[in-house]
Amino acid sequence: MMAVWNALPALWQDIVVMLLLLAPSVVLGGVVLRGFAPWPLVRAILWRFRGASVLFVALIAISVGMGIGLLAQERGLRQGTAQAADKFDLVIAAPGSEITVMMASVFLQPSDMALLDGVTYNEIANAPNVAVAAPLAFGDSYGAAPVIGTTAAFASYLAEGHITGRMWATSSEALAGTLVPLDIGDSFTPAHGHGDGADAGAHGGAQLTITGRLAPTGTPWDRAILVPVETVWEVHGLANGHAPERGAQIGPPFDPAYFPGTPAVVVRSDALWANYALRSDFTRDRETMAFFPGAVLAQLYQVLGNIREIMSLLVLVTQMLVTAAVLLGLFILSRLFRRQIALLRALGAPARFVFAVVWSFGAALLLAGAVLGLGTGIGAASVLSRVVSARTDIVITAPLGWAELHFLAGFISVTLILSLVPAVMVLRQPVVPSLRS
Repeated sequence: MMAVWNALPALWQDIVVMLLLLAPSVVLGGVVLRGFAPWPLVRAILWRFRGASVLFVALIAISVGMGIGLLAQERGLRQGTAQAADKFDLVIAAPGSEITVMMASVFLQPSDMALLDGVTYNEIANAPNVAVAAPLAFGDSYGAAPVIGTTAAFASYLAEGHITGRMWATSSEALAGTLVPLDIGDSFTPAHGHGDGADAGAHGGAQLTITGRLAPTGTPWDRAILVPVETVWEVHGLANGHAPERGAQIGPPFDPAYFPGTPAVVVRSDALWANYALRSDFTRDRETMAFFPGAVLAQLYQVLGNIREIMSLLVLVTQMLVTAAVLLGLFILSRLFRRQIALLRALGAPARFVFAVVWSFGAALLLAGAVLGLGTGIGAASVLSRVVSARTDIVITAPLGWAELHFLAGFISVTLILSLVPAVMVLRQPVVPSLRS
C-alpha cells in the first residue's frame, strides 16, 4: 500500500488526503439527511434568527481565517527567503558566523565582519570552474538604499542581464535597484553608514551618476545601489585594487598589493559539483569559510519548523476553543427556536426529521463560516505578505495551498461531527414545557 501511495504524484496525494478529510462529513450528511428535505424549514429558521446566525458565522470565519492566514504566511516566508538566496550559490568569507555573513551579503543587513585580503581573493577568482567571483563592499548608503560595491559581472548576473540603460564604465557611475528613487542621469553623494547614524558629509566630494536600472529581483537588492567595488574603496581613501599605472581600471583582475579587502566573495561556478569542491577547498585548513546560503537557510527553516509547530499548536488550541464555542453556540441557538421544534414533534414529525433539521441548521452555519473564513484567510495572508515585504524588501506571496485546504477540510469534518451533540440535546428536551415556554 505504501508503495502505491509513494508512486502517486504529489498533486494526487494532496487530493486524496483532502477527500479523506472530507469523507466523514459527506458520509455523516448522507446518513442524517437520508429520506428528508429539511432545507425549506432550515432557511426559515436562519431568516427568523438572522442576527444571531450572522454573528455565529462571523465567529467561525475569524477563527478559520486566522488559521489559514498563519499557515499560508509561514509558507510564503520560506519561499520568499529561498528566492532571495537563489542567486548566491556559494559565499566565501573570513571565519565567523555563517548567519551573519549571509544576512549581510544576501539580505544586506549591516554587519561588522573581518576582511579577506587580495591574495585570498585572487586564489578564489583563479580557482578552477569559477565563472564569477564578486567581492562585496558595504558601509555606505543613500537614504534608505545601501550602496554596495561589486563587479559588473555580478550585477549583470543578479539582474539576469536585464538592465535598463547601461552598465557603469567608470568609478563615478552606478546602477540603481528597481525600488531606488533615482532615475537614469540622476546624481547623488553616498553617506557613510546606514540609517540615522549615517554621515552624509563623509564623502562630500564624491558624485555618482546613475547610468542604469536593474530589473526586479524580488530581493533586498531591489532597494540597493550597485557601484564598482573600486568606488567604495576610493571614497574611503583606500587603494582601488589596481596598481597606480592601472588606476583607471574597473573590475578584475585585482592586484593583491593594492586590494584593500572584502568582507565576502560571492562565487558562481560552471557546474554544481564545482561548488562543493570549492566549499571544501576554502573551508579545510584555511583562514576562510565557505558555505551555501541555501544550506544556512535550511538550518533556519528547521527553527522555523519548530516555530510552525508552535504556531500550529496555537491554532489547534484556538480551534478547540472555537469548537467548544460552536457547540455552545449551536445549543444556545437551538434554544431560540425550541418552541418551533417542539411544535414539529407535537404534530408528529419523526424524531429523525427533527434531528436532521437541527443538525442541518448547525451545518449551514458551519459551512458558511468555513467558506467565509477561507476568503478571510486569503485576504489576511495577502495583507501580511505586503507588510512583511515592505519591511524586509523580500517579495513574499502567500497564495492558497493544499495545507490550508487540508486544514479547512479537517475543521469542517470535526465540527460537523461535533454538531451532532446539540441536535441530540434538542431531542432530549420535553415537548410540553418547550411549547409553554
